[in-house]
Amino acid sequence: MKVLYLYMFPLWGNGSGAWLRRLTRHLTDNFPDYEAAIVAPEKRMLKYAKIFRLEPPLMGIFVGHPELLGVKKYSKFSNQEMIEIFNYYLLQTSRAIEKFKPDLIHAFHTAFLPQVARIMANFYKIPFIITTHGSDLYYLKEDSRWRLSVRDSSLRAKWITANSNFTRQWYLQMFGRDLSKKTRTIPAGVNNMIDFGKNVSWIDKKYHFKYDHMVLFTGRLTQHKGVEYLIKAARQIKAEIVILGDGPERKYLESLINKYKLTNVHMLGYFSQKLGEIDDFYLRSDIYVAPSVWNEPLGLVILEAMVHKTPVIVTRKGGVSTIVKDDMNGFLVRPKSASIIAQKVNQLLKDDKLRYKMGENAYRTVSERFNWGKIAGKFYRLYQRSMNNKRPPRAPTYVLAAIKKIKKINQSL
Repeated sequence: MKVLYLYMFPLWGNGSGAWLRRLTRHLTDNFPDYEAAIVAPEKRMLKYAKIFRLEPPLMGIFVGHPELLGVKKYSKFSNQEMIEIFNYYLLQTSRAIEKFKPDLIHAFHTAFLPQVARIMANFYKIPFIITTHGSDLYYLKEDSRWRLSVRDSSLRAKWITANSNFTRQWYLQMFGRDLSKKTRTIPAGVNNMIDFGKNVSWIDKKYHFKYDHMVLFTGRLTQHKGVEYLIKAARQIKAEIVILGDGPERKYLESLINKYKLTNVHMLGYFSQKLGEIDDFYLRSDIYVAPSVWNEPLGLVILEAMVHKTPVIVTRKGGVSTIVKDDMNGFLVRPKSASIIAQKVNQLLKDDKLRYKMGENAYRTVSERFNWGKIAGKFYRLYQRSMNNKRPPRAPTYVLAAIKKIKKINQSL
């Protein structure tokens, strides 16, 4: 089984890229007949997938990307620029297919990728599936130029997957309820093999932390992420507030820190997941805060915090409510409320037993529902069904009735 993935961004720096890397690794480890290749603007090597490296004539983003600072949003592309990058993807995907000879194409985002997959499927007679991550739907809401193409491609795709029930419902609302039978929710997974005894004291030494407790945020620094409300809450919190990430909001957030004269807030920039240092920050932190002001489709970083036994405080918006249960493995708070964030953080910092209990529940939630064994298996079976979508013919009713009667007779003997 050879699967060719189409992707629009570097494979490090955002949740969907991390997901794609891990998906190919776990499928390779668990299914001997599986082989992966990825068409993407990525220069680094992957052990578990062949990379067909792209150098697009221009790069774009949906919301933001720490490795693509200053890059224009796709919604701001002119029609000619859109056609140029679309044609580039068509040609490069065709070359990848000629070399790799895949059995299946997986468009790992929407925008123009489903249309590329559809055209390639038509030329090369290869089935394709589509995955939506939610951020692409925000883009399509902002820029409607690809919406009819995505609808057309969705009708011809074998399957469509969404990273949460929230994203699935949004996709169906946007492209048609008639797609519901072929649309499945398959969330991202996380690695639950965590070394909880690891010494991470280097963090305190390197950054000269004074407080015993630490509150963490990781992610893109965009307006949607609401990091300003965590910074405003920091005025009432006696703990180190660590912000990992980069993006267009960074200068504004730094100005807030200076305005409030905060010495306990540390903006440490973007850490590549390849270095493994982000895991150390998850281990070191006592609480993770995700103060998003938009409907977060899933929130892979929230899952990563939870698998490190870190209780989370997240905004009650989007798909996160399927992960976080209020008062059980974290707290759900209303958006744009620095005072409530501060209140919940302080409640957890003052109560060691509650913090421990929520951390254990967080780990259990992720280990049971978001482990890679289940998720890789779901995609593998979906791939199999995509390549052989014909179901065996159902036996006539009278034949089924006769079989049932024979079973009853045998049971009575």
